[in-house]
Amino acid sequence: MTDFSGFPEAALDFYEGLESDNSKAYWTDHKALYESSVQAPMRALLAGLEPEFGPVKFFRPYRDVRFSKDKTPYKTHAAAAAQDEGQALYLQIGADGLMLAGGLWRATTDQARRLRAAIADERTGAALATVISRLTSEGFRVDGDRLQRVPKEHSEAPRQELLTLKSLTAVQQHDPAPWLHTPEARDRIASAWRELAALNSWLHQHVGPPREPARSAPGG
Repeated sequence: MTDFSGFPEAALDFYEGLESDNSKAYWTDHKALYESSVQAPMRALLAGLEPEFGPVKFFRPYRDVRFSKDKTPYKTHAAAAAQDEGQALYLQIGADGLMLAGGLWRATTDQARRLRAAIADERTGAALATVISRLTSEGFRVDGDRLQRVPKEHSEAPRQELLTLKSLTAVQQHDPAPWLHTPEARDRIASAWRELAALNSWLHQHVGPPREPARSAPGG
């Protein structure tokens, strides 16, 4: 496998076209472009990331439309994730650029309860606030799925703005830029994933894996 040299501009062009014409005909006509400009660079990128971050799954390009009103057959981005006990490191490339993320998606009910309990706790909650502040300063948006209101058992706890969370993720969006088409993209991805290590470590320590069946992470 060749070394990663960046995602060519043709990768973004491919997804711009797919957003306009999400059809089997478009996919068939442009399959070779997908393989050369998206699939091959992604596999080279992941091979370069795996020695540091462990196995990274490259998600299939096909949407699961069985239970969706949207029957368009293809995802309008390429995505991959390194997952460990419910927490993940995630990357996504599409016409709008590069998205990098980490944290806990779509937590089970027991995970969400442990998340809020750890947020409410003075020691562990304060540690999380420090992690969030650092990530925010590095351009991440930290948020997640939310309840409509803070549960009664935490109504007097500090960090009320976090106590409606049912999941917790940090997301960094990069618009299309020249560095995306160079090996620098790999360095930026690795740097962002390292910055997410503190959040994933906190989640691993204070929330842990699900104790009931978990739903898939984004891109699955």
